[in-house]
Amino acid sequence: MPQDFEHEIDVRFRDCDAMGHVNNAVYLTYLEQARVESWQRMTGMTGFPRSVILARVEIDYRSPATLGDRLFVRLRVAAVGRTSFTLDCEIGNARTRETVASARTVQVMYDYAVGRPVEIPADVRARLEG
Repeated sequence: MPQDFEHEIDVRFRDCDAMGHVNNAVYLTYLEQARVESWQRMTGMTGFPRSVILARVEIDYRSPATLGDRLFVRLRVAAVGRTSFTLDCEIGNARTRETVASARTVQVMYDYAVGRPVEIPADVRARLEG
């Protein structure tokens, strides 16, 4: 994954709550979209990444996003461990560059066949640290 990966998203009607703001839970989907896109670009794989699970996410909401806004989601590798890696994330308004939310996520390499975390493969580690 490049050190800074950026993905743009348009706010849709269905993303908004009764107050006209993007619902807090939708930000998780925005982060997920960016993580999947970055993983696919980094690994060259298509489809759903089946070897990585989300273990933790924390979000600080800074300002509201509304219908018609175009947002960017910027990901940066903050740390790489033995079986996990941490991403620092920023969601911002693509027009004003104002930060809408900041987040931190922890992803774990996981083997469903054995039901436990596994070591990050060397080639993936090199891309994450690159």
